Amino acid sequence: MKKPRERTEKDPLGERKLPAGVYYGIQTLRASENFPISAIPPKREFIRATAVIKRAAADVNTRLGLLPGKKGRAIMKASGEVIAGRFDGYFIVDVYQAGAGTSHNMNANEVIANRAIELLGGKKGDYRLIHPNDHVNMAQSTNDVFPTAMRLAAVESSNALLKTLHALTIAFAGKARLFDRVIKSARTHLQDAVPIRMGQEFLSYAECVEKCGKRIEKAREGLKTLGIGATAAGTGLNSHPGYRSLMVKKLSEITGIRDLKPAPSMPEAINSMADFVEFSGALKALAIELIRIANDLRLLSSGPRTGIAEIKLPGVQPGSSIMPGKINPVMAEMLNMVCFQVIGNDLTVTMASQAGQLELNVMTPVINYNILQSIEILKNGVGAFLKRCVRGIKADEKRCRYYFERSAGLATVLNPLIGYAKASEVAKEALERRLTIREIILEKGLLTKKELDKILDPMRVTGPQLKGKRGIKRRSGSCDGGAP
Repeated sequence: MKKPRERTEKDPLGERKLPAGVYYGIQTLRASENFPISAIPPKREFIRATAVIKRAAADVNTRLGLLPGKKGRAIMKASGEVIAGRFDGYFIVDVYQAGAGTSHNMNANEVIANRAIELLGGKKGDYRLIHPNDHVNMAQSTNDVFPTAMRLAAVESSNALLKTLHALTIAFAGKARLFDRVIKSARTHLQDAVPIRMGQEFLSYAECVEKCGKRIEKAREGLKTLGIGATAAGTGLNSHPGYRSLMVKKLSEITGIRDLKPAPSMPEAINSMADFVEFSGALKALAIELIRIANDLRLLSSGPRTGIAEIKLPGVQPGSSIMPGKINPVMAEMLNMVCFQVIGNDLTVTMASQAGQLELNVMTPVINYNILQSIEILKNGVGAFLKRCVRGIKADEKRCRYYFERSAGLATVLNPLIGYAKASEVAKEALERRLTIREIILEKGLLTKKELDKILDPMRVTGPQLKGKRGIKRRSGSCDGGAP
């Protein structure tokens, strides 16, 4: 006997036929037809987070005596298989979907219900055994499930980003130590300025990335406050009095995320998205800093014959389809584009977060998608930038010293010795005659060669060196002491 190719399911809007073998049901089918928007399905992390909630709810409701043990165990096992990624292909609802994410929640309910029905020996669609709403969604509403899944997914997926940022911090700190005695001219307003060591520049990058990671860690703490148990409007309707606390405990146990706690105000937890605005803001702050760093590296490597060319970035691919031998800073360019997208995502999160009304923010699906995309592309972008660019950066010490010796900013070193006005005259003359500051000083007899060599020592001119009345000399410090 041939197996049927189709099955019929019914919902409040009527009946529909589905392929017999699919695990989703009629509500998922309708949503897939209603929202052919981007062809982007939910991210793996979010499917997993949703299934974690379903598994925890089945466990808690069984322990509270609300769900028969046989049904509860089948739902837990089916949810576990979804957590493991076995049914990702049946999560077909577009990320741009019904407000609040009802379509995604029902997609999860139907997939888990149909798999649980199979585990009990039944056929898909026989919801008398396990019902998507009555059993899988017991004591839940999309309004508390979806935001809770968002929080869990963002916290879990950001772990890999933070690990990558730590590796980038270490790499920049390593370059800072390697380049610690490479003297060069600093540039302010894109003009020649006082001397600086390249190690100091790279140490600033290390410390900047480290601070960005700490901001993200701090911001995601707010995401650990969960609104699960709020159900539809924050009142906890259709849930057991002990459900909320048991759910938070179980979710922490399954995910391994410490410090999860129930929100003090359930209505606030489902209508306010401020925690996501703060977290997205921390991602945006990282993006802004990475843009700045990537642009610095592009400028410092510009040329190599007609630009600054103080550093050399690894050549990873030909740079032009028409100009032979051209090598471009493609990894830094890629990182710029990733960061532009993250900044755009933050604006979307901002607009969607302020669009909440009364007891619910229905714009959670687009907030969720943009947060998770930002985490993913930052993790991947930073990882590629680290591997194929930062670790291979080399300094051109001779070129750096050449600029150091010819910078008009070097005249600033003379301020304490001959005064600002005289130092300005020296700088002006050096520029007009195309000579170095050193050459002008020696020519005018302002200092001896021995005195000048001492004054222009790279470590001395790149840190505090004045003595106070008590003769206390401030340390200039090297990058070894300050590197993370």
